[in-house]
Amino acid sequence: MPHLTSTKPGTASTDLRTGLGVPGFAHPLVAPAEWAELIRPGTPLHWAALDVADGPGSRPDPHCLAAAGRLRTAGVRVIGRLDSTYGARSFGELISEAHRYLDWYQVGGFLLDRCPTERTALPEIRRMVTTLRALRDDARIVLGHGTHPYPGYAEHADQLVTFSGPWSDYRWSQVAEWTADYPPDRFCHFVHGVPRGHLEEALRIARWQGAATIWFTDRTDRGGSTDPWAALPGYWDEIVSRIGTGVSE
Repeated sequence: MPHLTSTKPGTASTDLRTGLGVPGFAHPLVAPAEWAELIRPGTPLHWAALDVADGPGSRPDPHCLAAAGRLRTAGVRVIGRLDSTYGARSFGELISEAHRYLDWYQVGGFLLDRCPTERTALPEIRRMVTTLRALRDDARIVLGHGTHPYPGYAEHADQLVTFSGPWSDYRWSQVAEWTADYPPDRFCHFVHGVPRGHLEEALRIARWQGAATIWFTDRTDRGGSTDPWAALPGYWDEIVSRIGTGVSE
Protein backbone atom coordinates (compact mmCIF):
# COMPACT_ATOMS: atom_id res chain seq x y z
CA MET A 1 0.00 0.00 0.00
CA PRO A 2 1.62 3.28 -1.07
CA HIS A 3 1.85 6.26 1.22
CA LEU A 4 -0.74 8.96 0.79
CA THR A 5 0.61 11.90 -1.08
CA SER A 6 -0.50 15.30 0.19
CA THR A 7 1.63 17.49 2.42
CA LYS A 8 -1.33 19.35 3.97
CA PRO A 9 -2.65 17.91 7.25
CA GLY A 10 -6.34 17.28 7.74
CA THR A 11 -8.49 19.30 10.05
CA ALA A 12 -8.52 17.96 13.60
CA SER A 13 -11.95 17.98 15.24
CA THR A 14 -12.46 17.90 18.98
CA ASP A 15 -16.10 16.84 18.63
CA LEU A 16 -15.55 14.06 16.08
CA ARG A 17 -17.41 10.91 17.07
CA THR A 18 -15.35 8.02 15.79
CA GLY A 19 -17.10 4.73 15.05
CA LEU A 20 -16.33 1.33 13.59
CA GLY A 21 -16.89 0.06 10.07
CA VAL A 22 -16.43 -3.70 9.79
CA PRO A 23 -14.78 -4.65 6.44
CA GLY A 24 -16.24 -8.17 6.61
CA PHE A 25 -15.64 -10.99 9.08
CA ALA A 26 -15.19 -14.62 8.19
CA HIS A 27 -18.36 -16.67 7.62
CA PRO A 28 -20.57 -16.75 10.76
CA LEU A 29 -20.15 -20.52 10.99
CA VAL A 30 -16.36 -20.00 11.26
CA ALA A 31 -16.42 -16.82 13.34
CA PRO A 32 -19.58 -16.93 15.49
CA ALA A 33 -17.98 -14.98 18.38
CA GLU A 34 -17.03 -12.13 16.05
CA TRP A 35 -20.57 -11.71 14.75
CA ALA A 36 -22.02 -11.99 18.25
CA GLU A 37 -19.76 -9.22 19.55
CA LEU A 38 -21.19 -6.73 17.09
CA ILE A 39 -24.54 -6.69 18.89
CA ARG A 40 -23.02 -6.01 22.30
CA PRO A 41 -24.83 -2.94 23.71
CA GLY A 42 -22.76 0.22 23.42
CA THR A 43 -20.53 -0.98 20.59
CA PRO A 44 -19.91 2.15 18.44
CA LEU A 45 -20.72 0.64 15.04
CA HIS A 46 -21.42 2.70 11.95
CA TRP A 47 -21.93 -0.35 9.71
CA ALA A 48 -20.82 -3.93 9.13
CA ALA A 49 -20.14 -5.47 5.71
CA LEU A 50 -21.50 -8.92 4.86
CA ASP A 51 -19.54 -11.07 2.41
CA VAL A 52 -21.19 -14.48 2.05
CA ALA A 53 -19.04 -16.12 -0.62
CA ASP A 54 -17.02 -13.38 -2.30
CA GLY A 55 -20.40 -11.74 -2.81
CA PRO A 56 -23.95 -12.88 -1.91
CA GLY A 57 -23.46 -16.44 -3.14
CA SER A 58 -25.76 -18.43 -5.40
CA ARG A 59 -28.42 -19.17 -2.79
CA PRO A 60 -29.41 -17.83 0.65
CA ASP A 61 -27.03 -18.98 3.39
CA PRO A 62 -28.91 -19.79 6.62
CA HIS A 63 -26.00 -18.81 8.88
CA CYS A 64 -25.59 -15.45 7.16
CA LEU A 65 -29.34 -14.89 7.18
CA ALA A 66 -29.36 -15.39 10.95
CA ALA A 67 -26.30 -13.20 11.56
CA ALA A 68 -27.63 -10.35 9.38
CA GLY A 69 -31.02 -10.59 11.04
CA ARG A 70 -29.55 -10.32 14.53
CA LEU A 71 -27.55 -7.24 13.54
CA ARG A 72 -30.57 -5.54 11.96
CA THR A 73 -32.65 -6.26 15.06
CA ALA A 74 -29.90 -4.67 17.17
CA GLY A 75 -29.99 -1.54 14.99
CA VAL A 76 -26.74 -2.21 13.10
CA ARG A 77 -26.68 -1.28 9.42
CA VAL A 78 -25.57 -4.31 7.40
CA ILE A 79 -24.15 -3.57 3.95
CA GLY A 80 -23.37 -6.09 1.23
CA ARG A 81 -19.83 -6.35 -0.13
CA LEU A 82 -19.58 -6.11 -3.91
CA ASP A 83 -16.15 -6.70 -5.46
CA SER A 84 -15.59 -4.25 -8.29
CA THR A 85 -12.12 -5.74 -9.01
CA TYR A 86 -10.90 -2.21 -9.84
CA GLY A 87 -13.57 -1.79 -12.52
CA ALA A 88 -13.00 -5.13 -14.27
CA ARG A 89 -16.37 -6.66 -13.38
CA SER A 90 -19.43 -5.85 -15.44
CA PHE A 91 -22.20 -3.51 -14.40
CA GLY A 92 -24.84 -6.21 -14.88
CA GLU A 93 -23.00 -8.76 -12.77
CA LEU A 94 -22.63 -6.38 -9.83
CA ILE A 95 -26.24 -5.19 -9.99
CA SER A 96 -27.41 -8.82 -10.05
CA GLU A 97 -25.42 -9.45 -6.88
CA ALA A 98 -26.88 -6.32 -5.29
CA HIS A 99 -30.41 -7.62 -5.97
CA ARG A 100 -29.57 -10.90 -4.25
CA TYR A 101 -28.16 -9.11 -1.21
CA LEU A 102 -31.35 -7.07 -0.94
CA ASP A 103 -33.75 -9.93 -1.57
CA TRP A 104 -32.08 -12.42 0.76
CA TYR A 105 -30.31 -10.40 3.45
CA GLN A 106 -32.25 -7.10 3.41
CA VAL A 107 -29.01 -5.12 3.43
CA GLY A 108 -29.05 -1.39 4.11
CA GLY A 109 -26.41 -0.51 1.54
CA PHE A 110 -23.28 -1.67 -0.21
CA LEU A 111 -19.50 -1.64 0.09
CA LEU A 112 -18.17 -1.43 -3.47
CA ASP A 113 -14.79 -2.92 -2.66
CA ARG A 114 -11.65 -2.63 -4.77
CA CYS A 115 -13.21 0.40 -6.40
CA PRO A 116 -11.19 2.13 -9.12
CA THR A 117 -9.66 5.52 -8.34
CA GLU A 118 -9.05 7.07 -11.76
CA ARG A 119 -10.99 9.98 -13.20
CA THR A 120 -11.72 7.94 -16.33
CA ALA A 121 -13.58 5.29 -14.31
CA LEU A 122 -15.80 7.81 -12.50
CA PRO A 123 -18.72 7.81 -15.01
CA GLU A 124 -19.20 4.05 -14.66
CA ILE A 125 -19.01 4.20 -10.86
CA ARG A 126 -21.48 7.10 -10.89
CA ARG A 127 -23.82 4.93 -12.97
CA MET A 128 -23.35 2.07 -10.54
CA VAL A 129 -24.07 4.19 -7.46
CA THR A 130 -27.15 5.77 -9.08
CA THR A 131 -28.56 2.32 -9.85
CA LEU A 132 -27.80 1.00 -6.35
CA ARG A 133 -29.64 3.96 -4.84
CA ALA A 134 -32.59 3.24 -7.13
CA LEU A 135 -32.78 -0.28 -5.68
CA ARG A 136 -33.01 1.17 -2.16
CA ASP A 137 -33.23 4.92 -1.83
CA ASP A 138 -31.82 5.03 1.71
CA ALA A 139 -28.88 2.77 0.88
CA ARG A 140 -25.51 3.66 2.40
CA ILE A 141 -22.90 3.49 -0.35
CA VAL A 142 -19.25 3.03 0.65
CA LEU A 143 -16.60 3.08 -2.07
CA GLY A 144 -13.65 0.93 -1.02
CA HIS A 145 -10.78 2.56 -2.89
CA GLY A 146 -8.15 1.90 -0.24
CA THR A 147 -6.33 5.10 -1.17
CA HIS A 148 -7.28 8.64 -2.14
CA PRO A 149 -9.18 8.57 -5.44
CA TYR A 150 -9.90 11.35 -7.90
CA PRO A 151 -11.87 13.91 -5.82
CA GLY A 152 -15.04 13.61 -7.90
CA TYR A 153 -15.85 10.24 -6.33
CA ALA A 154 -16.72 11.99 -3.07
CA GLU A 155 -19.77 13.55 -4.72
CA HIS A 156 -21.41 10.19 -5.37
CA ALA A 157 -21.02 8.11 -2.21
CA ASP A 158 -21.79 8.35 1.48
CA GLN A 159 -18.24 7.31 2.38
CA LEU A 160 -14.90 6.64 0.74
CA VAL A 161 -12.33 4.22 2.15
CA THR A 162 -9.24 6.35 1.59
CA PHE A 163 -6.79 4.08 3.39
CA SER A 164 -6.64 0.30 3.58
CA GLY A 165 -3.32 -1.24 4.44
CA PRO A 166 -0.65 -1.86 7.08
CA TRP A 167 0.27 0.23 10.09
CA SER A 168 3.80 0.61 8.73
CA ASP A 169 2.34 2.80 5.95
CA TYR A 170 -0.47 4.41 7.92
CA ARG A 171 1.70 5.92 10.63
CA TRP A 172 3.56 7.99 8.02
CA SER A 173 0.60 8.69 5.75
CA GLN A 174 -0.65 12.16 4.84
CA VAL A 175 -4.13 13.23 3.88
CA ALA A 176 -5.09 14.52 0.44
CA GLU A 177 -5.79 18.26 0.49
CA TRP A 178 -9.20 17.99 -1.17
CA THR A 179 -10.64 15.94 1.73
CA ALA A 180 -10.73 19.13 3.83
CA ASP A 181 -13.77 20.18 1.79
CA TYR A 182 -15.82 17.33 3.28
CA PRO A 183 -16.86 16.36 6.83
CA PRO A 184 -15.13 13.43 8.60
CA ASP A 185 -18.16 11.17 8.23
CA ARG A 186 -17.34 10.91 4.52
CA PHE A 187 -14.12 8.97 5.11
CA CYS A 188 -13.10 5.57 6.44
CA HIS A 189 -9.71 3.99 7.24
CA PHE A 190 -8.90 0.26 7.54
CA VAL A 191 -5.52 -0.47 9.13
CA HIS A 192 -4.01 -3.85 10.00
CA GLY A 193 -0.94 -4.71 12.04
CA VAL A 194 -1.52 -1.91 14.58
CA PRO A 195 0.31 -2.91 17.79
CA ARG A 196 -1.60 -2.46 21.03
CA GLY A 197 0.94 0.10 22.20
CA HIS A 198 0.25 2.27 19.13
CA LEU A 199 -3.53 2.12 19.21
CA GLU A 200 -3.89 5.62 20.67
CA GLU A 201 -1.50 7.00 18.05
CA ALA A 202 -3.53 5.34 15.27
CA LEU A 203 -6.75 6.82 16.60
CA ARG A 204 -5.16 10.27 16.70
CA ILE A 205 -4.03 9.91 13.07
CA ALA A 206 -7.57 9.05 12.00
CA ARG A 207 -8.91 12.09 13.82
CA TRP A 208 -6.24 14.39 12.44
CA GLN A 209 -6.84 13.15 8.89
CA GLY A 210 -10.60 13.52 9.29
CA ALA A 211 -11.85 9.91 9.10
CA ALA A 212 -14.85 9.24 11.32
CA THR A 213 -15.14 5.52 10.54
CA ILE A 214 -12.23 3.16 11.25
CA TRP A 215 -11.28 -0.46 11.65
CA PHE A 216 -7.95 -1.05 13.37
CA THR A 217 -6.58 -4.50 14.15
CA ASP A 218 -3.37 -6.04 15.40
CA ARG A 219 -3.85 -8.93 12.97
CA THR A 220 -1.74 -8.89 9.81
CA ASP A 221 -2.06 -10.20 6.28
CA ARG A 222 1.14 -12.25 6.60
CA GLY A 223 2.43 -10.99 3.30
CA GLY A 224 -0.94 -11.29 1.62
CA SER A 225 -1.58 -14.91 2.62
CA THR A 226 -4.35 -14.24 5.17
CA ASP A 227 -7.29 -11.89 5.60
CA PRO A 228 -6.48 -9.50 8.48
CA TRP A 229 -10.15 -8.43 8.74
CA ALA A 230 -11.58 -11.93 9.24
CA ALA A 231 -11.46 -11.86 13.06
CA LEU A 232 -11.65 -9.40 15.92
CA PRO A 233 -8.52 -7.50 16.95
CA GLY A 234 -6.83 -8.84 20.06
CA TYR A 235 -7.59 -5.55 21.83
CA TRP A 236 -11.29 -5.50 20.92
CA ASP A 237 -12.50 -4.57 24.41
CA GLU A 238 -9.97 -1.74 24.60
CA ILE A 239 -10.84 -0.21 21.24
CA VAL A 240 -14.58 -0.39 21.97
CA SER A 241 -13.98 1.31 25.31
CA ARG A 242 -11.77 4.04 23.79
CA ILE A 243 -14.11 4.84 20.93
CA GLY A 244 -17.30 4.44 22.91
CA THR A 245 -16.24 7.10 25.38
CA GLY A 246 -14.66 9.36 22.78
CA VAL A 247 -10.99 9.64 21.86
CA SER A 248 -9.12 12.20 23.90
CA GLU A 249 -6.93 14.81 22.30
